Amino acid sequence: MKVKFIGGAGTVTGSKTLIETENSRILIDCGLFQGIKSLRELNWDALPILPSTIDCVLLTHGHLDHCGWLPRLISQGFNGKIYCTSPTKSIAKLVLLDSAKIQEEEANRANKEQYSKHEQAEPLYTVEQAQAVTSFFKIVPPNTAVEVANEITAVFENAGHIIGACSITLTLDGKTLVFSGDIGRDDDVLMFPPTKPVMADYLFLESTYGNKLHPDLDVKSELETLINRGIKQKGTVIIPGFAVERAQSVMFLLWQLKTEGRIPDIPYILDSPMGASALQVFLEYLQWHKLSADDCHKMCKMFTIVSEFEETMRIIDNPEPKVIIAASGMVTGGRVLSYFEHYISLEKTMIIFVGYQAEGTRGRKLLEGAHEIKIYGNYYTVRAKIFQIEGLSAHGDQKDLLNWLSALKNTPKCIYLVHGENLPADELRIKIQNQYHFKCNVPLMGNEIEI
Repeated sequence: MKVKFIGGAGTVTGSKTLIETENSRILIDCGLFQGIKSLRELNWDALPILPSTIDCVLLTHGHLDHCGWLPRLISQGFNGKIYCTSPTKSIAKLVLLDSAKIQEEEANRANKEQYSKHEQAEPLYTVEQAQAVTSFFKIVPPNTAVEVANEITAVFENAGHIIGACSITLTLDGKTLVFSGDIGRDDDVLMFPPTKPVMADYLFLESTYGNKLHPDLDVKSELETLINRGIKQKGTVIIPGFAVERAQSVMFLLWQLKTEGRIPDIPYILDSPMGASALQVFLEYLQWHKLSADDCHKMCKMFTIVSEFEETMRIIDNPEPKVIIAASGMVTGGRVLSYFEHYISLEKTMIIFVGYQAEGTRGRKLLEGAHEIKIYGNYYTVRAKIFQIEGLSAHGDQKDLLNWLSALKNTPKCIYLVHGENLPADELRIKIQNQYHFKCNVPLMGNEIEI
């Protein structure tokens, strides 16, 4: 058996892990690379094997860095099944369609305004190609062994993180392989704690926050302080929100604060068509999260939920103080860019980041103190005040990741740390070895191991 790290090694994006046995090829996740240009350019490369030779894809969850390359995989010949939970199917459909729309819009804009370095800018994939993915999904119930290939079974178990997210336990050739996907927090605002694995011969663990502990702060009070400070300046507060789960978490906290009279009665806006659609997924799958249907409905009434871009422009033109949640969470695309074009150069603007910012993204650059950022070929001076609430991340921190390993009844032959930048992954490796005495390895992109 061979395992090849095609993506999500040395980086938090582009997750793709290939398992090859004598009779089968299985791909765990099929994510898009984001961030620095050298990573984004990998999205245009062919896989090291023909997609038509892959039997199936097992999808841990519906975030773009785990499912965003599926349209390319299918357009290049993949014809198997994509196994995932029901909420993941719903979220992945939204995410892929949104991704395709953004890519088509940006390609059209680049061609119209002639700022592309290419003679003709093209989207990585089209809306039509994204829509074609839907027919390949195969729903699996959680906590149930499902045969996904010849004598290979998979069990999907709750991973927290976002709605529908699961870790996957594969049983094949007499061995047990566990793939964490992205592990949520033990004390998440909306999601239940992740289920811990109890047996694993080989374990593939994400390491996004492998070297960090989330601050032990009251995130609700922190959000209250920042909102009130921003509104006191009579400015606009922009929260770049991941449309799935983070946007809903921030909405929930803002709703609580407003109900308790701790933040003012001003416009609160969700400008993310995908975020609005994700709310419907939360209502449909109440058993996957902590919110009740009544909470969902009451929370939504507080917000102006924007769908049409014309309404976005009306909001931008309104100088009154307001709070806006808009995707994308790393400021790599989406409606938030339109708000940044208008507001980022104004001193009374406040920008609050509430999730992980990958290397090379506009979000990371702003947190690192960038004086200007580039949007649609133009440069904008950064005068807005930039803040981050780390306690709202959907990823487990080092403590959560170590705790996730605590129920193992056997000693794994090796734990491979993936989906993390090199420093966090290596620090987590040292922690795991010191605490559990497990053999631990940090693979590089393109590495292949034999089991």
